[in-house]
Amino acid sequence: MKILLFDVDGTLIRAGGAGRKALNRAAEKLYGKKHACSELSLAGRTDLYNFGQTYRVATGKKPTRAAVEKLHREYLKTLPYFVRAAIRNGSYHVPPGLKALLKHLSRDKRVLLGLGTGNMEQGARIKLEPSGFNAYFLFGGYGSDSFHRPVLLKKAVVRARKLAHAQFAPSDVYVIGDTPLDVSAGKKAGFKTIAVGTGFSTWPELVASKPDHLARNYKDIKTWLNWFELN
Repeated sequence: MKILLFDVDGTLIRAGGAGRKALNRAAEKLYGKKHACSELSLAGRTDLYNFGQTYRVATGKKPTRAAVEKLHREYLKTLPYFVRAAIRNGSYHVPPGLKALLKHLSRDKRVLLGLGTGNMEQGARIKLEPSGFNAYFLFGGYGSDSFHRPVLLKKAVVRARKLAHAQFAPSDVYVIGDTPLDVSAGKKAGFKTIAVGTGFSTWPELVASKPDHLARNYKDIKTWLNWFELN
C-alpha cells in the first residue's frame, strides 16, 4: 500500500489568502494590531509557528502555548468568512486535474490518502470544505502535532498504520507539496517527495529543492500513477 500525504494551501486548493486574512483579523481583534502577519512568510510553515510569530509581532511578547491557542480559537471564528469571500470573488481555486486524480486514487485499495499540512486540522477542513475534498482524507498530520513538518508527517504515517492495521516502509510514503519547505520536510522524514507548481513558490525554487518528482499540475494522471507505482 501507498500513503500519499498532500499539503493543503497551494497544493490541494488556493483560498485567496483566506488564512492570512483570518489571522490578521484575529490578531487585530485580540491585540489591536492591524496586519500583524502581512509581512510574515507563512507558506510551508506550521500554524504553531505562524500563530506564534503573529503573536510576537502583534504584542512584542514571546508566545506561549496558551496565547497561541487563544489566537487559534479566534482565527477559527473568522476563517469561514474569508473562505466564503474567496468563493464569492472567484479567488478560491482547485488546481487543474486534481479532482480527477483524487477520484481515481480514492478508488484504489492500495492507496491511503492523507493530509500532511501545517494547518491545524479544523482550519484545514474549513479551507477544504468548498472543494469537496474532505471526504477523501480520513487522517493526516497537522500543524497542531508539531512546530516541525517532518514530525507531523511522521505522525500522519502513525495514524495511517492504525487506520490500515499495517506497516509501511518509508519508500511507500509520498509527500506532495507546493513549496521547497514541503520537499525538505518530506526528505528529512525519509519519504519520497513530489513538488507541484500550483501554489506559492516559483518553478526555479521548486527545481532547486530537488524533489523526487516535479509537476506543473495534476493533468497527466498516468505520470502521477507511475510516480506512485500504481500502474
